[in-house]
Amino acid sequence: MNFNVIKALVLFLSYLLISLVSIEANAVTEKDKGEKKPNILWLVLEDMSPILPAYGDNTISTPNISLLAEEGVKYTNVYSTSGVCAPSRAALALGMYPSSVGANHMRTTSNTDETGLPKYAAVPPPEAKMLSQYMRELGYYTTNNYKTDYQFEAPKNAWHESGVYAHWRNRPADKPFFAVVNFTTTHESGLFEPYGIREIESRHYFSDDPARIATLSTNPNHKTNQLNTPIHVPKNLDFPIPPYLPDTPLVRRDLWKMYNNLAETDRQIGAVLEQLKQDGLLDSTIIFFYSDHGGPLPRQKRLVYDSGLKVPLIIRFPNKHRAGEVDDQLISFVDFAPTTLKLIGMETPTHMHGRDFIQNGLIQREYVHAAADRFDGFTDVIRAVKNKRFKYIRNYRPEQAYYLPVAYREKIPSMQELLRLRDAEKLSSIQAQWFRQTKQPEELFDTFKDPHELNNLASNPRYAKTLKVLSEEMDRWLEEVADDPSMAEKELISQLWKGSETQPKTANPVIKTNQGKIYLSAATQGASISYKIIKNNYEPVAWQLYVKPFVLPERAQLKVVAQRIGYLESELKSFSINN
Repeated sequence: MNFNVIKALVLFLSYLLISLVSIEANAVTEKDKGEKKPNILWLVLEDMSPILPAYGDNTISTPNISLLAEEGVKYTNVYSTSGVCAPSRAALALGMYPSSVGANHMRTTSNTDETGLPKYAAVPPPEAKMLSQYMRELGYYTTNNYKTDYQFEAPKNAWHESGVYAHWRNRPADKPFFAVVNFTTTHESGLFEPYGIREIESRHYFSDDPARIATLSTNPNHKTNQLNTPIHVPKNLDFPIPPYLPDTPLVRRDLWKMYNNLAETDRQIGAVLEQLKQDGLLDSTIIFFYSDHGGPLPRQKRLVYDSGLKVPLIIRFPNKHRAGEVDDQLISFVDFAPTTLKLIGMETPTHMHGRDFIQNGLIQREYVHAAADRFDGFTDVIRAVKNKRFKYIRNYRPEQAYYLPVAYREKIPSMQELLRLRDAEKLSSIQAQWFRQTKQPEELFDTFKDPHELNNLASNPRYAKTLKVLSEEMDRWLEEVADDPSMAEKELISQLWKGSETQPKTANPVIKTNQGKIYLSAATQGASISYKIIKNNYEPVAWQLYVKPFVLPERAQLKVVAQRIGYLESELKSFSINN
């Protein structure tokens, strides 16, 4: 038998075994009522490339993240759909490409003075729901700390808890949880001066100091306190400087801040994992660790180069299943929602663009896709597609400069340093690339030989076939997901609003009773319905997700609201039965 055939057969059987074990250990279907569903915990960094020991960067030690890698599976080809947070978060929440639903401009509710456009929200198809809503329907207690900029307003029933004090410990004892913990220390703003002054955020609720946890959880006024970021990293370390940045004291200080912020975040992650251990939940929880997009430095965040898109991903399964494995398949952020649902027994909804990447046998991605459009007040139009080796970029505005003078980014000292050296004509040719006044219509990079994507091969005849293949793949993808890069944002809004000049509003909920049960509905296709039952003058904080008729207790009051994602909420309706 041919060696390649034997190799493929062995690989197939290995994947089949992994799938069967994973399904047995982790997935729970509606038929498997006797099995306990696994908890799902997402640990999410902001603005961080894979600059970790587990990925070959030994600049600093990250013991807690490294332990996750030792006890879990390390994925080495994982890409955000955008180099900035809100569109990326839309992809994670919906399992859909942001540019297919109007979520690709950062942000849709701000910079209206510069754009002259109204505030608006992304509008996915009516069948779309947030991942957390699916998880609620499947019996999960859902919590989020605390980021909610999805390019649309989350329905009231998206989470049981969403805020700085949300915690799996607040769930009923019999419920599994789906918890998202966002760590903000590594955010771009963590490089601003003065360094180290940050507002208390969710990470402090997950502090390793029990006294602080008790204080914060009972005193919401602590939200406005300020704390210094502890110093973990010596300032005289030899930091690796990307070739597109100059080697100056200011740049080195920003690199020190970036690694120090990462070390602090590693400590915070350790505190969360310790709480999981204290609760006896470590080996009944599937842990995802990843970043929302690439790094915080200039020419990283907001760009479609790997420095802006490539992220770490580690998944630790219960009982260290598959510990130490390395998986190099291509993974996109649109795959996270389908994969999470499959882990608990639900097939991928047909409207989602993503796919399960854990229990998928030999079926793997050939390509990942990304987009860059408006950032704050500045608009560009760029699309990218990548296989494991080559990246193809199409610039729809080649007459426009690469660099966009985003005011928020220009608060970073290394960005100010770049601009100063640019004006003094002291940048190297590589460092000056970003400031070219026009763009090449097409870019092609061999990311194996040129990981910083500095040598454009698009005009090299040796790579003409690769360019053609990737260009055709981009055309196919654009058509498949209905992404029209030529559409102006004003036209996009009109399309999302179906020609109206105002954001559509969800129809008011209808409340009916039949044989002692409450039935809720809304005329707007795709609307989800949230409700609260108020009894004895007590109104719960969390909204319930309506899935089936229920009995309203005597002398209780009912509050109901409906919302389709991307639409304005309906009016709030009240109902009571006075007996």
